Amino acid sequence: MLKLGAMLIPVMPTDEVVETIVAAEQVGLDYCLLADEGLMSDVYVALGAAALRTSRIRLGPVTNGYTRHPAATATAIATLNELSGGRAIGMLVAGGSMTLAPLGIRRQAPVEMVAESIEVIRSLWSGESITWSGDHVRVDGAQLGTGPQQIPIWVAARGPRMLRLAGRSADGVMLEVKADLESALALVDEGVAGGAQSPDRIYLDRLAYRPDQYQGSASKVFVHVLMDSPDRQLLSLGLSQDEVDAFRTAYRSGRSELAAAYVTDDIVRRRQLMGTPAECSDMLRGLTEQFDLDAFFFYIKSPGLDANTQVMREVLAIVDDARHDR
Repeated sequence: MLKLGAMLIPVMPTDEVVETIVAAEQVGLDYCLLADEGLMSDVYVALGAAALRTSRIRLGPVTNGYTRHPAATATAIATLNELSGGRAIGMLVAGGSMTLAPLGIRRQAPVEMVAESIEVIRSLWSGESITWSGDHVRVDGAQLGTGPQQIPIWVAARGPRMLRLAGRSADGVMLEVKADLESALALVDEGVAGGAQSPDRIYLDRLAYRPDQYQGSASKVFVHVLMDSPDRQLLSLGLSQDEVDAFRTAYRSGRSELAAAYVTDDIVRRRQLMGTPAECSDMLRGLTEQFDLDAFFFYIKSPGLDANTQVMREVLAIVDDARHDR
């Protein structure tokens, strides 16, 4: 059965971050992932506090190998797993500009960094003493004090090489563009070694089921989101290659109003689940059946505990409807 999770961006005070995770469990969500945004609330302090206030929901950071050494990440997630009674998940990403730029860190060789991070983290979770050297990460006689760990590693992927890496090395892959799911999953499958099990398929969406959630989104939000998307995803949304090139040129030249002209309501509808709650349920049911999805995640990226708790209840109702045939 399709599971439900929240992707929480810690834009609220830390006590509200913890209360939001507690509310997610009370509402009935299966997962809550917390973004490691560097200079926002510390992801592991907040998750540790939430672990002690919850008993069922699975918890994990969305982190990267640039701002934290993978050995430190392995230790932190293992500690969270211990505190939560075995409920931890680790989600690795390539690292975005909002996280890396304030620290003066350049995102170099992201696929290699994620691959080496997985190698080091998994090796340390064996409980053995590890000496290992890659192009970006090294450990010398490192051994976890928590002992062996069985913790899933998920990877958020968009580009072809990262998608193949997820198929080859991850326990789960998170995808984010509705129109691109077929192409993205084909690339994931290319990375799966012969006879190996495919990673869990997790779909993250900017779910919009009320008019106030998508009115004006094309010009205010998606112009920036789409700029970071690979050409494959933009082409899947219905843009031609000439339009993709013109969109990027306009954005990079600082003429965001010209770039926004390419992000029509039709483009937005192809990218995300958007419509009435019933329409969103029907679309999610169809995607789950077509692509054998294991979990659906939605964003929580604004403060307001009561409002976010209500959104969780509404999304759960949409997902519950999608789980059942009419």
